Amino acid sequence: MSETEQNQANKKLIVRLVGIVGGMFLFAFALVPLYDVFCEITGINGKTRGKAIYQSVEVNKQREVTVEFITDINRGMPWEFKSLVKSIKVHPGELNEVKFYAKNTSRKDIIGQTVPSISPGEGALYLNKTECFCFDQQRLAAGEEVEMPMKFYVDSEIPDDITHLTLSYKLFNVTDAVEVASGATK
Repeated sequence: MSETEQNQANKKLIVRLVGIVGGMFLFAFALVPLYDVFCEITGINGKTRGKAIYQSVEVNKQREVTVEFITDINRGMPWEFKSLVKSIKVHPGELNEVKFYAKNTSRKDIIGQTVPSISPGEGALYLNKTECFCFDQQRLAAGEEVEMPMKFYVDSEIPDDITHLTLSYKLFNVTDAVEVASGATK
């Protein structure tokens, strides 16, 4: 093989390798939205949907589903956070309200954001929130305490084998991230 042929072969190899690296980068970049779509379609991972609109439907009074509420605070988050009820029994199709309590126990303002999940994962397709503190960040002044409502309904199409749903909220301190983002937009 002559030197010219060797150089051309090397250039082709470099182009292929750069193309492979570029393709890997694009795949990694697209993975998060693809995963979100996959979870939404399959109901895996208990990822909740956004705000739902309650439309008056026939309430199934013959059936009850137990909805349990679990709260957790990320390490270093100086808040108290809990559901005011541990669980409730609901009828599919019926609009319900549960209140959560939060208190900023620190000496400075803190912005919190909750991340919800539902188990079993398939249950995420049937639990619909019409109002929730989890839709927005919550800013609490030092020492401030609040009750936060969450309104929801369980879809009347929920499969008969799902009799218990667990709605879990994890609370994170997003103060620094919000301040950085708002400083970047100024």
